[in-house]
Amino acid sequence: MTGTDDSVLVRVEGRAAYLTLNRPTALNALTHQMVRRIDGALTAWEHDPSVETVVLTGAGERGLCAGGDIRAIHNDARDGDGSASAAFWRDEYRLNARIARYPKPYVAVMDGIVMGGGVGVSAHGSFRIVTERSRVAMPETGIGFVPDVGGTRLLGLAPGELGTHLALTGASLGASDALYCDLADHYVPSQSLPELLTALAHAPVREVIDRYAREAPPGELAAAQAWIDACYTADTVEGIVERLLDHGDSAAKQAAETLLAKSPTALKVTLVALRRARRLGPLEKVLDQEYRVSCAALATPDLVEGIRAQVIDKDRTPHWSPPTLAEVSDADVERFFAPLGERELGLAVPDITQ
Repeated sequence: MTGTDDSVLVRVEGRAAYLTLNRPTALNALTHQMVRRIDGALTAWEHDPSVETVVLTGAGERGLCAGGDIRAIHNDARDGDGSASAAFWRDEYRLNARIARYPKPYVAVMDGIVMGGGVGVSAHGSFRIVTERSRVAMPETGIGFVPDVGGTRLLGLAPGELGTHLALTGASLGASDALYCDLADHYVPSQSLPELLTALAHAPVREVIDRYAREAPPGELAAAQAWIDACYTADTVEGIVERLLDHGDSAAKQAAETLLAKSPTALKVTLVALRRARRLGPLEKVLDQEYRVSCAALATPDLVEGIRAQVIDKDRTPHWSPPTLAEVSDADVERFFAPLGERELGLAVPDITQ
């Protein structure tokens, strides 16, 4: 692995190969070059008998990865033709699928902030470690976008309707709740990470993780599941909001208020995408669907406006179009799932609706 790019640090020590996302000032947000570099390393290590384990970490103290480089997506959607973003997602989603099927143990250290694209390069791994500092989320509806990188499948498989709640509200999870929702497998105190990372170079993964894993501090979602399941089984976003407001639990009311601040279009598309993902089956089929949705989002005003409000200008007052749930029609939603013809991602069978 050569080259001057240091956005992903690559090294091999003993029996382990290490990938470090290295844009700490941008909270290790993924660029297209980073995706390519990770993929290239995985190709080299897959056929290297001396490499037994792959380990993913993030540089800096704040987290593994805050997601994709949404500033670049904003500029491409606003000023370009969207082709750069579509090309990025094509390679990113293929990488997500590759991580899920990688033939060697892939250990993701999900310490600190892990959001969006950060979930995509970690939560599909074979060993997913969280710490007391972990904050795991898919917050896309807040920027007029929809959970991607296989997120609709991951959240669709969470217990009950927890994944629906997380996908629509963008709420973040601590360690215990990430474990409960099967977005992670093991809890390791952050102070033990340096020793764990060193040990992986010298001993089998399972042995090392068993040595350092502990019981996670209590979470919150299990206790909230009753009201979440009761409210989020509604057929529509409007129905979910109505149930949340009528439920009586203060947390349910707060969730309703959170939803009403998100992009109405993104909420409706997310609900359909999540429920279809549950029926699609393999990750590859879900990624194919997500690629259709993501490419469609490039042509909508909410993606540019959402990123502007949350990341560029940071005024936190996006002006959604249309501004209300009632104004988003079924036809508006269905357009996000329209076939792309020759531009399909094509990870699964050609017709992903079957």
